[in-house]
Amino acid sequence: MGGSAMNILDACRDPQVFGSAFRNRASWEAWTSFLAALFGLPMTADQQAIYRECTGRSDLPTEPASEVWLVVGRRGGKSFVLAVVAVFLAAFKDWRQYLNVGERGTIMVIAQDRQQARVIMRYVKGLLHSVPMLKALIERELVESVDLTNRITIEVHTCSFRAVRGYTCVAALLDEIAFWRSEEDSSNPDSEVVAAVRPAMATIPESILLCASSPYSRKGVLWENYQRYFGKLGPTLVWQAPTRVMNPSVTQRYIDAEFEKDPISAAAEFGAEFRTDIEAFVSREAIEAVTDWGVHERGPVRGLRYVAETDPSGGSGDSFALAIAHKEHDIGVLDCLREVIPPFSPEAVVLEFCDLLKRYGITTVKGDRYAGEFPRELFRRQGIRYELNDDSKGLIYLNFLPLINSRKVKLLGNRRLFNQLIGLERHTARGGRDSIDHARGGHDDVANAAAGALLLATAELPRMRMGTCLGAGPVHYHDDEAPVSSLYRDGEGNLLLRSSSN
Repeated sequence: MGGSAMNILDACRDPQVFGSAFRNRASWEAWTSFLAALFGLPMTADQQAIYRECTGRSDLPTEPASEVWLVVGRRGGKSFVLAVVAVFLAAFKDWRQYLNVGERGTIMVIAQDRQQARVIMRYVKGLLHSVPMLKALIERELVESVDLTNRITIEVHTCSFRAVRGYTCVAALLDEIAFWRSEEDSSNPDSEVVAAVRPAMATIPESILLCASSPYSRKGVLWENYQRYFGKLGPTLVWQAPTRVMNPSVTQRYIDAEFEKDPISAAAEFGAEFRTDIEAFVSREAIEAVTDWGVHERGPVRGLRYVAETDPSGGSGDSFALAIAHKEHDIGVLDCLREVIPPFSPEAVVLEFCDLLKRYGITTVKGDRYAGEFPRELFRRQGIRYELNDDSKGLIYLNFLPLINSRKVKLLGNRRLFNQLIGLERHTARGGRDSIDHARGGHDDVANAAAGALLLATAELPRMRMGTCLGAGPVHYHDDEAPVSSLYRDGEGNLLLRSSSN
């Protein structure tokens, strides 16, 4: 079958091959144009018009593309078409001339997780079993792979740059890549997975890297390659199309209803437009400018007033983080940053953190309302007061941003902190209100603790070394820069500062 002259468009039209799987053929016209472009096949006038609309290119391809970035709205038919491409490449092309003795060529189906990848594999197996001459090629079939008699294997992989090494790939199909992790602190950033896949195809002429997804934020490898290659001549093809262009069977009424509910989300999900309401919160350059890369921790210094913020966790999902900071003139200095990654015992972590706090002379730590009384009780047992931070996480970040941009903070050379800060996203809601949070599947535990501690350190209050607050009368305390000041409570219980020099 490898010597057959049948191309993929022939296979899709032939009822003895894939033809029976393409119901309502008129609704697949845009995909027919895409497949023609992918394999460098002649196009009709209508297909040429679709090609130019979806690629922004004026040329017509005459050779197969080596790398394809497919940006298509949800329910557009991406997963099924990827399965068709996988089966065609496996069954109708002869790759054996490029394989060494005992070597198998692999068509990788890579997704964020195995459940997602199995969607395509179900289509692959359905196509193989529905066509008798293709079913005859099956040598062995497992849950996540199919071995064919022509030394080609189609198998599922998760997005791990380690797991794809050592293979000889004739094709790699990367599904929903816009939703893979792109942050550098991820164990498998999307860029590293793509970088690991490319060498696996280096010895196979006409191998194909096909990355498909509905779009999300304007970052990550899908966005980067879209920017670099959309509308540009060359072997890399970028195809962008809304849901109804690729799949007219999705009704306009349904699309209109989605836009009515949330126009920004629907523009990405069904309009195939990258979201403009999700932006990087702070630039890499701004973080670099305030990071002391050679300093990992600053020990306690007598006479300095230290403050602390914690981001607690129950020990199974997020990390438990603690940050300690102080103020030098008008600069907030991050002194210590600790993170305990789950699994762990919360009691043991609190004991460790409290010992550290006492080394810095700290008796109070700030934190959020996580788990109600749970973290407060654990800190209280160790003689540390846990006070609630009234500001939300998003507000902490918004107040922290001017300190970064004006270089009013000094950070530690902590790679986790750096990556979490540059991985923060700014989301704009329909009402125009901003929120700041980590990306989907990301973390910001150390970033949240560090930002909170530095905001505490740079708060517009004198640096107090000692004092108590009892009743409604004056409270005297010493300040590092003024002789003596007094803190009063007014009739409503608010604290007011009165300097002795007034």
